[in-house]
This record gives sequence, structure tokens and C-alpha cells, in this order.
Amino acid sequence: MNHSIHSADRSTHLKIVIVALVAGTVIAGLGFAARTGSDGGSQTARVIKAGAPVTFTNSDAVTVR
Repeated sequence: MNHSIHSADRSTHLKIVIVALVAGTVIAGLGFAARTGSDGGSQTARVIKAGAPVTFTNSDAVTVR
């Protein structure tokens, strides 16, 4: 049993690399599968156009003369 990665032999290193590659592939596959969209995968930018300028005023202040 190897308690350190430095003292591990070649087969142990190979096992670690294989497990890491399989785990990375599974995580990437789940990420691609989790994408939802009914537009067939195409991405478009939605443009929001500004309307006419509007001025808001508030005159709740009491006028003292």
C-alpha cells in the first residue's frame, strides 16, 4: 500500500490518471447534457431598445411663504 504519491509505483500513477480522465469526462458529459433549450442549440442575443425619455417629478413638499 502506497501512502504517498511520491513513493507510488508506475501502475498506481496510471490508475490515478485513468480515474481522473474518466471523472473529467463524466463531469463534462453531465454538463453538456444539463443544457436545456428548445431553440435547437442556437444562441442569439436579445436586444432591448430604449423607449422615449420620461421625466418623473414629485412635489410632495410643503411650500412655506
